[in-house]
Order: sequence, then structure tokens, then C-alpha cells
Amino acid sequence: MQTGSLPDFFDTSLYVNRELSWIYFNQRVLEEALNPELHPLLERVKFISIFSSNLDEYFMIRVAGIEEQDHAGIQDRTIDGYTPAEQLDKIRSMVLQQLSERNECFYHDLVPALQREGIEFLRVSELSITQQRALSHYFRKEIFPILTPLAFDTGHPFPFMSNLSLNLAIELEDEENGVLKFARVKVPDILPRLLRLNNIKGFHDDDGIIRFIWIEDLVESNLSHLFPKMKIIQSHLFRLIRDADIEIEEDEAGDLLKTIEQGLRSSRYGKVVRLDIMPAMPLSVRKLLIKNLEVAERNVYEIDGALGLGCLIDLLKIERSDLKDEPFIPYNRIEEEFSINIFSLIRDKDILLYHPYDSFQPVVDFLNQAALDPDVLSIKQTLYRVGSNSPIVEALMKAAEEGKQVAVLVELKARFDEENNIVWARALEDVGVHVVYGLPRLKTHAKLTLIVRREQQKLKRYLHLGTGNYNPATGKIYTDYSLFTTNEQLANDVAELFNALTGYSKHTGYRKLLVSPINTRKKIIEMIEREMEWNSKESKARIIMKMNALVDAQTIRALYRASCEGVKIDLIVRGICCLKPGIPDISENIRVISVIGRFLEHSRAYYFHNGGKEELYLGSADIMPRNLDDRVEAIFPVFDKALIQAVKSDLDMILSDNVKAWQMNTDGTYSLIINDAQKVNSQALFISRSAQKKTSSKFNVNEL
Repeated sequence: MQTGSLPDFFDTSLYVNRELSWIYFNQRVLEEALNPELHPLLERVKFISIFSSNLDEYFMIRVAGIEEQDHAGIQDRTIDGYTPAEQLDKIRSMVLQQLSERNECFYHDLVPALQREGIEFLRVSELSITQQRALSHYFRKEIFPILTPLAFDTGHPFPFMSNLSLNLAIELEDEENGVLKFARVKVPDILPRLLRLNNIKGFHDDDGIIRFIWIEDLVESNLSHLFPKMKIIQSHLFRLIRDADIEIEEDEAGDLLKTIEQGLRSSRYGKVVRLDIMPAMPLSVRKLLIKNLEVAERNVYEIDGALGLGCLIDLLKIERSDLKDEPFIPYNRIEEEFSINIFSLIRDKDILLYHPYDSFQPVVDFLNQAALDPDVLSIKQTLYRVGSNSPIVEALMKAAEEGKQVAVLVELKARFDEENNIVWARALEDVGVHVVYGLPRLKTHAKLTLIVRREQQKLKRYLHLGTGNYNPATGKIYTDYSLFTTNEQLANDVAELFNALTGYSKHTGYRKLLVSPINTRKKIIEMIEREMEWNSKESKARIIMKMNALVDAQTIRALYRASCEGVKIDLIVRGICCLKPGIPDISENIRVISVIGRFLEHSRAYYFHNGGKEELYLGSADIMPRNLDDRVEAIFPVFDKALIQAVKSDLDMILSDNVKAWQMNTDGTYSLIINDAQKVNSQALFISRSAQKKTSSKFNVNEL
């Protein structure tokens, strides 16, 4: 198509709704549980848990935000033409369908399959008298002391109920005067949701079967202990989800750490955005909850079965290797290929690791060696999500204790990791680390480490740049790249970026790094347009972009224009994608796939053929307005041609996947890729490649 006849790229029909695209993504997660051929039994249960936890977070953040817009009377339409109210209606219908599919899978497929494997879910009523007595003794000793029944009447206000809490609404009758009463009991969340009966003293069984009971069933069956001289008429389980997004007016916050702490406390009281109830709950109790929780009727979800299945992840603790994925030990190429100082290795050649197929341990070792090396003078690092018991933080603390200059940016606004990061920030400060909390109004999401070392009377700078967090736990289950380099041009840019993060520098002249919110969108679009120019010269043009989400309208329009000019574009987008591929004369040269598998596809890679002078960028940023405008992000170039080809090979492998890959249709829905080609499971092949490296006696050090 010629430039003069380009279509209207602002047409709402060309875009997928952001919120609905996320629901399509979570459906793909659910499909991993629905299909018995994709995973071993307990791994299928794991995906039920992941789907459920994902959905909770979606309501706490995304749905809560749309609810606020609707409540404020905002009628602005999204890029695809939806008002807030229309989005909420569509979300409800899609989520109800998914919850029905989830429960059908869990109760009618997975539970019977688990039972056949000797893992049972029981009700108290199904136990023998002897077993019920043992369980009743356990209740009185371990659960009864921590329960607090709360009455609701003229003398008792309606009790507060925290986010994600599981509760029993209880209808009672006073045996002395026949007066009807209402009370609420919170199911304790400090105890396991699934109680393993085999571990309860006095629960006799010797048949090898693993038995579980839901804690709410145990509480419900023992309510008489909480309400003596009261008749229990009925009890009804319900669960609520609140708005958990922390709002920070940073211009008014003199102390960001205290502001975040206050925000965490306040988030417990956020507006209720979803109320889950059982279908049998009578209308009178339903109305009472709706009124006092101030929840809209459209946000009430009837769910037949256990409420909140995120807890099912605990079943992976069962020692049944035959029901799980085969164990995978990542290859540590630094340790196994090279037996020299890590700084000498990096000084000789750039090193690129592909986690989790390559071990994350070299990243930890990099910090540990720096902490103890007498020639290392300073360490600077960004921390976004580091997890608990972090060896990365321990290395930084050790470095400070060894007298090195250590500066760390701890992003306190990392959603759902705020409390963890507050703990680490204080621990680092206690040993003398210079801790900063980020820039006003911007989350720092970049993954950067800069180490300065004295070598032969000169200073040498060593970098680690990544696409993922400094978290060894997620380093085992997220796919991410790590680049170690001493490249001076990159080191100059990284040093300037740290000065901007820790001081008052307003540097904007980054030469090699793409830094949000300064130049990322501009540079990405320029490279897309450059491929259009190459294509017009009858040169091969190709774009491959791998990311978690594609939402930014300006970038999408640039990709549409490139497609119209004949540029071949492959997009690997794990989650949200607002672009529609395959539309004749608009996006017919664009293909979008999503890979959902054993590992979470987290790496971001941006490849441009550039007329044969290939360019590759890796980094922390997805193509979303928040990553381009509201975060500090860093996307870095890979200069080594062998490493560029290695990543290009990885991307081609993923694009050839016809086992775990879903292809996006022109209407925004997805279909599993089914063809007659040889089966390609990209993650399985990367695991196999890693295993081969361990056994091979001949290595090409440039190979990943």
C-alpha cells in the first residue's frame, strides 16, 4: 500500500481493549490447566492457582481503577471505543465464564484425578467419628483461640473486613428469647487454607493416602464453640477483594518511605471491588452484605465451590515427583566453562546469559566477588523486586561493611513488594549503604549494576544489565537475559543514569542506552521507520519484538505503517496486546504469538534487521505508556555480533513453537498453533540445550 492511501490508524476497530486483552491472557493461563496433555497433574493444579491469583490482582488494581472512573462519571472512551461502564460489563461476563470453566476443571477433572493418585479433599462430614474427634481437638487447640466472632446489631457496628479475607456470615437464634442475630467470623489467614489431615495428631490412617480439608469447613463445623446457647441457623461463606492500589501525592510527601508505609495501611480499607458469595446465600444476607460493604450488585460474583483458589499452589509441596515437571538444574556457564576471576572473564569479552536455562548464580557471584575484592571501590545498583532472604542484598551489605562505597536505589513503589522493599531499605541503611527511593512520580524499573574497580592504577567499570529482577527465586522460573560488559560507552550512559537517580543530574544525552521517559519511544519508533526505509530500497526488512505487553498507541501506529509498507514484523507478546494482526492492507505483515509454558516469558528483546547491520536491544521496558512515560527504564544495545545472532536464534526458536504458542487472531482472540510441522516446544528445547552443555566436552564460548 502506498503512503498516500494509508488508512485511518485512529479507527477504534483496529485496537483490542487493554483490559479484555489481559483477560484473554489469563484465559491462556487457565488453558494450561484445562488441557490434560500439557502438564503433569500437580502442575495443572498450579496453573489453576496462578490463574486465580492473577485474577485477584487484576481486580485489586485494574478493575478498581475502572470502577473509580465510572464512579466519577467519566465517559471518555478507550482507544478501542469502550466507556468505563462498558468495560466493566464486558469484564464481568468474561470473568464469570472463566470462573465457571475453572471450577468445572478443578472439581470435575483435577479433584477426581488427584483422588486416583491418592490425594483427597474431604469434608468434615465425610470423616469417621474417631477422625472427627481428632479434628475437633485440633480445632479447639489450634484454631479456636485465634477466632474472633463479631456481632452486628444496634450495639455492634458492622465489622471491618480486610482485603482478600475469607469470612462466614452466620445467622443465629438466641435460645433464651428467640431473637434472630447476625455475626461474622473471619477464617484465619495465618493458618494454611488446606489442612493436611495426615499431620494432625490423633488422625489415624496408614493407607498412604494424602488427605486435605478446607479450613473454612472445619471452622464452619465447629461454630457452636463460638456461640454457646445460640442456635446456628445457617452460615454462608463469602470473600471480598478491595482496591489495593496505593495513591501517593509525592509532591506533598517529605518522606517517601513513611508515605509508602501509610499507603500500605490505608490500602486495607480500599473500596470493595468484588464480593464472592456462594449461590445458596439467601437474599436477605446478600442484601445485608451489599449494603454494609457498599458494593455494587454488578460486583457480586456467585461462585459454586471454594472461594479463592490461589492457595492451591501449596499442593506443589506434596512429595510426588511423578506428578510434577522433571527437575531442572540450570547450567552455570561461568562456573563450568571458566575457572577464572569473573572480572577477568568480563574484561576479555561480553557475556550474555539466558535465564533460567543459564543459572542466575553468576549474577549473585558477581556481587559477592565485588563485595570481597579489595580492588573494588564502589557498587551502584537498582533494586525493584528482590524477594525475601535476598543474597543480592546480603552481598551489598557485606560490601558496605568491607568499606566500599555502595549506593542502592530501592524502588519502594514496586506493587505488592512494598513491604519487602521497606525492610531491605532499612537493613541497607543500617550498615551504611547510601539508599535512595527513586524519582518523584516515576517508578525506577531499570535493572542496572555498576561496579568500579582499580586496575593497574586506572579505574575500570563493570556492568550487569538485565531484563529481569535481581531475584534468584524468579531467576529460576522467569526467562530473562543478563549482559555483563565493560563497554565504555554503555558505562558512561549507566553512570549518568545513576547520577540522575541519586542526585540532581538532568542528563538527557544518552548515546547508547534507551532511557524512559526520555527517549525510549522516540528511538523505538525511529528504528521501526528505518526498517520502512530499508524496505523501500528493496532491501530485506524485518522486525522482531518480544515483550510482556504492547499497549502504546503511538508505537502500534508505527508498526501498522511499517506493515503497510511491506515490513515483515513478528511480535512475541506474552500478555496484553492491543494491536490486531492480519488485517488486510493494514497489518497483514504482522504476526503476534504468545507463549505460555513452564517458565514465565519475561525477557524483552527488540531486533531490527537494519539492512543487514543488525541491531538488538534488551531491557526492562515493555511497550506501554507506563513504561515509556511513567517509569525509569533502560533498554541496552548488544554489540557483540555473535551474541546478537544467539538471541536472534532464540527468538526464531520461539517463533517456530507449535506446542506452547498461541497465535492472535484478527479479532484479538487467540488460537493454539496447530500445523503439520515437526513439533517444537521452545522452552523444552532450551532446557535440552542447557542439559547438553553440561555433558559436552567441547564448548563454543560464544554459544548461549
